[in-house]
Amino acid sequence: MEYKDYYKIMGLERNASAEDIKRAYRRLARKYHPDVSKEKNAEEQFKAVGEAYEVLKDPQKRTAYDQLGANWQSGQEFKRPSGWQYAERGGDQGDAGFGNTSDFFESLFGGGGFGGRQRTRHDFSQPGQDFYGKLQVSLEDAFHGAMRDMQIPITELDQYGHPHTVKKSLKVKIPAGVKTGQQIRLSGQGGTGIGQGAKGDLYLEIEILKHPQFEIMDKDVYCTVPIAPWEAALGATVTVPTLAGKVDLKIPPGSQSGHKLRLKGRGLPGQTPGDQYVILKIVVPVPTTESAKALYEKMAKEMPFNPREKMGA
Repeated sequence: MEYKDYYKIMGLERNASAEDIKRAYRRLARKYHPDVSKEKNAEEQFKAVGEAYEVLKDPQKRTAYDQLGANWQSGQEFKRPSGWQYAERGGDQGDAGFGNTSDFFESLFGGGGFGGRQRTRHDFSQPGQDFYGKLQVSLEDAFHGAMRDMQIPITELDQYGHPHTVKKSLKVKIPAGVKTGQQIRLSGQGGTGIGQGAKGDLYLEIEILKHPQFEIMDKDVYCTVPIAPWEAALGATVTVPTLAGKVDLKIPPGSQSGHKLRLKGRGLPGQTPGDQYVILKIVVPVPTTESAKALYEKMAKEMPFNPREKMGA
C-alpha cells in the first residue's frame, strides 16, 4: 500500500488553515471534474482531491493523519500504525460524489467512501510521538550526577490539528556515571496522544563535553601529568588531580615519558567503577643561568647516554 500525501495532492503546506483547505478544494474540484475537465487522468485526480479534502477538512481526521509525521513521501510503502482504534458515532452525509476511497484511506479511517452514501465518523486512539534530543553535560556532572533545568522545543497539535512549536521546561536528573551515547528516558514528556492514547516519551542522548585535563574512554579516565627529570629518574610522590579530588601518586624510579600508572576505582562510578590512568610526561627545564648550563654539562660528562642507540644512530 502506498502512502498518500494529502497536503501535496491539494498543493498545501502542513500548517494550512481551514479556509485554505476549502479554497484549494473548490479550485481543484472545478479543475478536475470529469464532466468539464480536459486534464489527463481527470477522474483519478478528482477522486484523489476529494479523498484529501475529506481528511483535511475534518479536524479529528486531520489530527490523526498528522500524527503519522511529515517524513513520509508520496508513493512510499506504508503500513498501518499499531494502536489505531475507532468506534462508530453515527452517520452523516458526504459532500460530493468522489467514488470509493483508496486502500490507504480505508486503512486509517475505515471504508464507506463518499459518493453521497452514508459514512461513519470515528474516535481515534493513538499513542503520542516519542521525542529525541541531545543533552550536553560536563565531565564533573557525569561523575557526580546533577539536576539540570532545561527548555526543549516540541511540536504540538492545536484543536484544529495544526502543528506548532512550543518550549517546554523540564528538570532532568543526570545519574552519576552516565556515558556519552547513553539515553535518559523521561516518561510521558513526548507528544500528546490522540483520544485515549498515552503520551509519548522524551529520550535525551548524553554527550559529555571535552575537558581540559581529562579524557574518557568508556568508564576509564585518562590524565597526562608532567614530571621533572629527577622525579622520573629518582622516583617521587606527586599530587595529581582526579574527578573526586587530588590524591598522592608514587612515581617509581626510572620512569619514562608515556609510562601509564593506574588509580583503581577513580574513573566514572557504576556497578563496576572505572579506573583513572595517569600518563607520565617528562618536562625538561630550560637552563636560564650559567650554573644551570654547567649542571647539564656535568650530567652529560658523568652520565653518558645515547637515547637513539636502538635506532642505530
